[in-house]
Amino acid sequence: MKKTILIASAGLLVALPVHAEPPMNVDDAGTLGKGGLKVEGALSRDDKERGGELVFGFAPIDNLEVGLAVARATDHDPDPSTRLRGTGISFKWVPIQNDTGWSLGASFGYGHTRVNERSAPDKFTEKEYALSGLATYRFESEQVVHLNLGTTRVKAQGESDSVGTWGAGYEHPLAENLKLTAEIFGEEHAGPDKAVGLRYEIVEGLKVSGAVGRGNDRSFGQVGFSWEF
Repeated sequence: MKKTILIASAGLLVALPVHAEPPMNVDDAGTLGKGGLKVEGALSRDDKERGGELVFGFAPIDNLEVGLAVARATDHDPDPSTRLRGTGISFKWVPIQNDTGWSLGASFGYGHTRVNERSAPDKFTEKEYALSGLATYRFESEQVVHLNLGTTRVKAQGESDSVGTWGAGYEHPLAENLKLTAEIFGEEHAGPDKAVGLRYEIVEGLKVSGAVGRGNDRSFGQVGFSWEF
């Protein structure tokens, strides 16, 4: 039973430590400029789980971005439903950044989720630690490829589980302010998830986005925004 809960509720945790720009799950090798700030938010659906997340990011020094996140979700699969509340912090360090060609870096994140299994008398907490290598290649045509490779460790109810994670993403400009996104990502012992989306820049620094995906016998999707200033 503990193992089932560990896997089932990890979906909210996975969103917390590493924050890709909506609507993507695969992160880019890039940071805000020194002193830069950003706010990102998303409403998401993953099978019968519905939730939302808000992220605040800032760059205290060159090549380093810090992210703080809060998230809530409700899983309607059990009856009564399970409620999840999470917080997280992430650090993204990208010492090699280029406008064209390769950018290389790494990210580390920690997530903390409070799980309220209302069908059981006890509440419990899950903790996740995630480490990932990041690589991005930017073409002169403004097409972009992202690659992620890492590991995640989740602890809950006296048990822990570690899995390798991976992802590949692609951005293609459709118009001056509109990009198509496509990605495939996953973890050990599970099939890949695939998603496509659109990201539109309303004004400089302010973007809205949406994506839908399918994988592991379920569908998922999200709508979101990002604002850099």
